[in-house]
Amino acid sequence: MTLPPGFVVALDRDTRVLDGGRALLGGSPVRLLRLTDRARPLLTGRTVTVRDPAGAFLADRLLESGMAHPVVDALPLAADPRYTFVVPVRDRAGALDRLLTSIGTDSPVIVVDDASLRRTPVEAVAARHGARFVALDVNVGPAAARNAGLRSVTTPYVVFVDSDVVLTPATIPTLLRHFTDPRVAMAVPRITGLVTPLSSGWIGRYEHTRSSLDLGSRPAQVRPGTPVSWASTACTVARTDALRGGFDERLRVGEDVDLGWRVIKDGWRVRYEPSVHAAHEHRVRFEDWFVRKAEYGTGAHPLAERHPEFIAPAVLAPWSTVLVLALLAQRRWSLPLAGAVCGVTVLRIARKLDGTEHPVRLASSLMAMGALGAVSQTSALLTRHWWPLTALGCTVSRRVRRAAALAAVSDIALEYPRSRTALDPVRYGVARRLDDLAYGAGVWWSALKGRSTAALRPRIRGSARSGGTRAEAHGRPR
Repeated sequence: MTLPPGFVVALDRDTRVLDGGRALLGGSPVRLLRLTDRARPLLTGRTVTVRDPAGAFLADRLLESGMAHPVVDALPLAADPRYTFVVPVRDRAGALDRLLTSIGTDSPVIVVDDASLRRTPVEAVAARHGARFVALDVNVGPAAARNAGLRSVTTPYVVFVDSDVVLTPATIPTLLRHFTDPRVAMAVPRITGLVTPLSSGWIGRYEHTRSSLDLGSRPAQVRPGTPVSWASTACTVARTDALRGGFDERLRVGEDVDLGWRVIKDGWRVRYEPSVHAAHEHRVRFEDWFVRKAEYGTGAHPLAERHPEFIAPAVLAPWSTVLVLALLAQRRWSLPLAGAVCGVTVLRIARKLDGTEHPVRLASSLMAMGALGAVSQTSALLTRHWWPLTALGCTVSRRVRRAAALAAVSDIALEYPRSRTALDPVRYGVARRLDDLAYGAGVWWSALKGRSTAALRPRIRGSARSGGTRAEAHGRPR
């Protein structure tokens, strides 16, 4: 499957053009791509337009490495863009009415009622909007409910959308453009917060800024071990024939992550397109919000069972592991050892960049990114995934207390100025720590229930091609 003529990709903003266009540095993990004499003219400015097999090969290589992304506005619609909406719902007649109003009547809609306690209002809303109504007598969960709708889909594409979502007119047509790439199986928009009378509270304002479903403002190929390592199916467009059995009905949490990872294992691509949004009604009452965060954590162990190569609370290179262990030791030799590790790493990366301009400068920049990512992940381990161990350690060790305090404050100090949140720093910080406590508790509960530490163990991998990467900082499910 090759990219068609006219397909346009643009370099990611972090991808660097080196040596007058003879090499590219970027992607996840970071790598150096040297361009042949034939390939160099194909890069015009920071874009590549497919005109021949050579252009298709280069564009595909850039997409696969994360060095570039499709210029979605320049892509045509798929040859047969017909799609069907599948909406699982349980006792949310008002929310369903709001969603179906935003969808319109141009495409078929299948509403799957997952054993509502009050089915009549839900069925009435579906009938009023001309949607097909499928009633389940037993509550089976979102995965099985979506599969029940999927079995009735006859169009080339299916749109899964939750009942507490509102779509814009541009969302689905824009996502469909990604399927011009024959390797794309799924495309998802950015999930933003829906403004409601209750969303102005402090939890609502925190979720508007830092929702677990919001994957950020930058386009990406969804892939484990990268900044966007998973995607939510609160709203997603998929090739019907690429889903191969649909969702795992045994999962009540994490079924969307599992589906995306299975699709990726099958050789497909999943695209994240933040230029279009789907507004989600977040949980904003404290009890509901806290419980939901914990529920997200309980998906860790089932995912670790199914995808042991993908799930880890942190992914570190050997050199960055030594770096963070030295810093955590808080001994007289810690800083000298950390400095030595960084120096050796710079030299190793510089050798791999031999032949480029200013290899030591580039290597120093990459090492700094990797070191920052390693420290960030270690902070998350202390305050999020391993917080029960951290709390226990704080009762017996002054060094653990210092490390925990620094970790608890530093990420908020770094995040808050960039968050543009309406919350003050204190309430933002409290919500951030409660978010971590709830999620971490869910992870530990699932690990104890499954009698396995797989979801709690960091992964040490071989050094990236060019040293530290942004994937090390963010490439883990939240």
